Amino acid sequence: MLTITDLSARIAGRLLIDNASLALPVGIKAGLVGPNGAGKSTLFRIITGDMASETGHVSIPKNTRIGQVAQEAPSEETALVEIVLRADLERTKLMKEAETATNPNRIAEIHTRLVDIDAHSAEARASSILAGLGFDQDAQQRPASSFSGGWRMRVALASVLFSEPDLLLLDEPTNYLDLEGTLWLEDYIRRYPHTVLIISHDRDLLNTAANAIVHLDQKKLTFYRGGFDQFERQKAERDEHQMKAREKSLAARKHMEEFVERFRAKASKARQAQSRIKALEKMGTVDAVIENNVSGFSFPRPDRGVASPIIAIENGSVGYTPGEPILTRLDLRIDADDRIALLGSNGNGKSTFAKFIAGRLEAEGGTIRTAPQLKTGFFAQHQMDDLIPEESAVAHVRALMPDAQEARVRARVAQMGLKQDKMNTAAKDLSGGEKARLLMGLSAFHAPNLMILDEPTNHLDIDSRAALIRALNDFPGAVILISHDRHLIEATVDRLWIVKDGTVSTFDGDLEDYRQEVVGSSGKGKKSGDSDGGSKSEKRKQAAQARAGLAPMKKKIKDFEALVERLSKQIQSLDAELANPDQFADAPYKIAQKTKQRGERAAELAKAEEEWLILTSEYDEQSAAE
Repeated sequence: MLTITDLSARIAGRLLIDNASLALPVGIKAGLVGPNGAGKSTLFRIITGDMASETGHVSIPKNTRIGQVAQEAPSEETALVEIVLRADLERTKLMKEAETATNPNRIAEIHTRLVDIDAHSAEARASSILAGLGFDQDAQQRPASSFSGGWRMRVALASVLFSEPDLLLLDEPTNYLDLEGTLWLEDYIRRYPHTVLIISHDRDLLNTAANAIVHLDQKKLTFYRGGFDQFERQKAERDEHQMKAREKSLAARKHMEEFVERFRAKASKARQAQSRIKALEKMGTVDAVIENNVSGFSFPRPDRGVASPIIAIENGSVGYTPGEPILTRLDLRIDADDRIALLGSNGNGKSTFAKFIAGRLEAEGGTIRTAPQLKTGFFAQHQMDDLIPEESAVAHVRALMPDAQEARVRARVAQMGLKQDKMNTAAKDLSGGEKARLLMGLSAFHAPNLMILDEPTNHLDIDSRAALIRALNDFPGAVILISHDRHLIEATVDRLWIVKDGTVSTFDGDLEDYRQEVVGSSGKGKKSGDSDGGSKSEKRKQAAQARAGLAPMKKKIKDFEALVERLSKQIQSLDAELANPDQFADAPYKIAQKTKQRGERAAELAKAEEEWLILTSEYDEQSAAE
């Protein structure tokens, strides 16, 4: 389907791709991955002919239809379904010609061709794609101009999917989708009948929808079979082999160089020395493995803990216009160690709820109680909402550290992952990933007890997303997360709430249950009436009851964990005192007292650890049984 040969490309004098080659088989679903700025979007522009390469060429079979999402979202007064239907250019042309054609033979040809391309089911197919991307029947009849930019980009995506090109190019399509749309798109791409090349940093999308990975790294293209997890394993093995080959090559070169140095001046060995010199000139070197080190994220530990619940809402309601609440009947509790993901389609009120618990929206009804001295960090989905466009990263941080020296301010900016040359760049001129790092650092600046993150990964590459997962798992406070990245959710949260039908409630199930609700089961599952233990809703109810029954045991485990930590610190303190016997010179009897105390604490610690181990084993067994 696609052959790239010795391709080189530059942007603004910077070499992005250097003599790279690739052969993409027909029907493959390939993810194109690589660090931000590596040249992935540039490669797309060369494939589509929007940009010329410096050297090499791209070969595509004749009459291949290439499709990609339009840069400009549709904004006219035309209904959404009509915009999608006209994306099939052949159908549109034939339908128009059918209205005016008078030659019987031509009319017959038109209708035969319309049957061949399944034109009469086109409206149903267009409607199905729009529904999968979040548009109900009423919304599909509304004009594009009545939707926001993000929703109009979904229409642009629907249009290219409907046209079913032979080679489908998608550049970060999930950036303007919610989790529901992302799950639907994963399933759609997996079943797509033609070739797909997709730029994405969504690990789950690349594992579910892709059966190959194209890696753009160090200006070269490498093809791997399998999803992203398989790619990571294969690349690790390849890097290990390359490092061993390099070590072997360097050792051989060193041996030859030593021989030449020893015998260059000896007449009896001159011929051999000259032979080695020529061999050295011919000997190639194996490239070193260059790792792309990504700056991590750092969330400072809260200065002091807060008692649970940190937020309690009773019969709450909230909205933007008085008398017109978006969410009502809110009866929820957030504890100090909760990790909660908010599910639900865009437009249902996830961001509204996030702003509500962040204190950015006042309650219209009911009550909301927050723990004293609770500090909250908020990462806004629309980054520039919380950034001053003309101000640099240094200026943003200096406003929070007005009395600090310049070096300290810059050190804090560096901790956020911004390089020296970007520290004085205006926020509006930073890349999406750089804005995300700045905003993340500002959100966590005052060591909050609760972090609220609204789509934090939109502009982060895969390595940066992994760094965010590590930071969230190290963070000791509570987390509320809105994200379309399923891998991020599964790796960081343990509770799911769903925003739906004007309220927020607990979702009794996991993300796989939710995926099946969104796109339907991919297997031949039993019907709800089969003897498999009842319906899914009944199973989720039973699971919720089981978790409630285990709650007291879980609390005991946490109590023992706190006791173990406290006793460990006491023993460390006693050890530090006993390590300095000079301090007991005036009262030597205190050494015996401290030694006795240490023995007592050690016995208590051993008993507490034993109790914790027994309880943990019982909890794991009962959880598995449920």
